Amino acid sequence: MTTTSNAHDPFGAATHDVDDDTPVINAVGGDWDSVADEATALHEERIVVNMGPQHPSTHGVLRLILELDGETVTEARAGIGYLHTGIEKNMEFRTWVQGVTFATRMDYVMPLFNEAAYCLAVEKVLGITDQVPERANVIRVLMMELNRITSHLICLGTGGMEMGATTIMTIGFRERERILRIFEAVTGLRMNHAYIRPGGVAQDLPVGTIDAIRETIPQVRRGLRELEQLMVENPILKGRMVDVGYLDLTGCTALGMTGPILRSAGLPYDLRKTEPYCGYETYDFEVVTRDTCDAYGRLMVRIGEMHESLKIVEQAVERLEANPGPVMVEDKKIAWPAQLAVGSDGQGNSLDHIREIMGESMESLIHHFKLVTEGFRVPAGQAYAAVESPKGEMGCHVVSTGGTRPHRVHFRDPSFNNLQGVSAMAEGGAVADVIVAVASIDPVMGGVDR
Repeated sequence: MTTTSNAHDPFGAATHDVDDDTPVINAVGGDWDSVADEATALHEERIVVNMGPQHPSTHGVLRLILELDGETVTEARAGIGYLHTGIEKNMEFRTWVQGVTFATRMDYVMPLFNEAAYCLAVEKVLGITDQVPERANVIRVLMMELNRITSHLICLGTGGMEMGATTIMTIGFRERERILRIFEAVTGLRMNHAYIRPGGVAQDLPVGTIDAIRETIPQVRRGLRELEQLMVENPILKGRMVDVGYLDLTGCTALGMTGPILRSAGLPYDLRKTEPYCGYETYDFEVVTRDTCDAYGRLMVRIGEMHESLKIVEQAVERLEANPGPVMVEDKKIAWPAQLAVGSDGQGNSLDHIREIMGESMESLIHHFKLVTEGFRVPAGQAYAAVESPKGEMGCHVVSTGGTRPHRVHFRDPSFNNLQGVSAMAEGGAVADVIVAVASIDPVMGGVDR
């Protein structure tokens, strides 16, 4: 063993205790280097623009490599991985319930859908899908549909800002804020809730939530009408979006695209209808479609979906008033404590709740402690569950070896699949149209990179 300095590595310092013939491997930006080198070798007059890695609005840290002929994009590629968090691998070292706190942080614009997909998959392996209380399922539907609206408002607002229409952003964020107040009242957090848990939800709706939702619905409807008046027939907006980011049904299906992108191509594919979960088959709503295959069509689909989500929210509120049941499965070997109360200091559990746990029996206290610290065991097996998120099919595949932690968790994030469409949507268009095309995809890199 000797101390050597590798002359072939321009970035390498002296390496200690390494054999002389040990290879040194450098990871470099291959796409950028290869495109630039190719252009130089061919002596062509073309421009290669490295757009990013940056954080345009709220999509996340995305890098686009564009090859231009004047103002026309001749080749477009998406570079991802700058926001990688290792969430899927981290979940293998946490209990099944703790995994929810990781899943919720992937696509941080639609956290409740991440949680729902994960919990539905865990419940499948546990074999308790049919044991989840009706009230818990209704609360899940209520929260997910409110989250669908907030996600679409982010898409419209940031997309408008990227095109220079700041008013669209301010109205969109104003309406989103109304719903985030409800999320905060119910879960304690505006985002990254970890509210949906295997077997149900963390706790029941606090007193006054139903009234707050009833008060908020007409306010959000007025805000949506304001957005529609500002956007739908605006000639400047239509000039930027009509026939821009075109991707037909054949292209969508070939690339595995789902969500508003697929429905803007005319296919009414929605998991809430085709493969219902959480009781969606019992709700009255329509699947919104368009046949324009462009950015404007995706805008119209999202606007329509927000109105349909408000209809579902109203139905969920009526059911919650009529059904005061539990919000967690009865099996105490699985049920994470769901009937929590807050102490007089506004923190922790109330003394009454602690007395209830400790007063039952020493065995109950020990079981409670082990459930929270060690977690429950999931039988060996695997399952896949998917939900219709604001961006498309959000799927989760979990594998258990019979322990208290997952052996493997893998997510099918819709933004990851949908980003494949960047090349097809952007090539042949102008540089300015790339921004519109990406905004119409509505990717969130937290979900893409995971």
